[in-house]
Amino acid sequence: MGRKLQSLKPRIAALAPRIGYAPGDEKARLRQRDTTVAWRAWYKTARWYKLRQKILLRDNYTCKQTGVLCIGKHPAPNSPVVDHRRPHRGDEALFWDENNLQTVSKAYHDSEKQKQERAHP
Repeated sequence: MGRKLQSLKPRIAALAPRIGYAPGDEKARLRQRDTTVAWRAWYKTARWYKLRQKILLRDNYTCKQTGVLCIGKHPAPNSPVVDHRRPHRGDEALFWDENNLQTVSKAYHDSEKQKQERAHP
């Protein structure tokens, strides 16, 4: 007669969300990528900011692909982006290699460079 009811432990784990970001919601896509891809944190380090500045100065704030002067403020098409010539895909040595970095305009990076990377995964 003195038996207590016991709670049962859940038998299934919490499910991952099935609905992602809305199509066209680029900010949400980038936020999700930042939290799921470990090497994305490298872009937030003081080491990267210092290296980025060094590359921009080396290249005289000039797009190495189009010759455009990269003096705009993000998100302007002529704002500077320090781009990896060869995609590093998490390879730390390739990520930090100065010879693998170049200055490009945001317009070039967001159009031509992305097309190239999608064509050669």
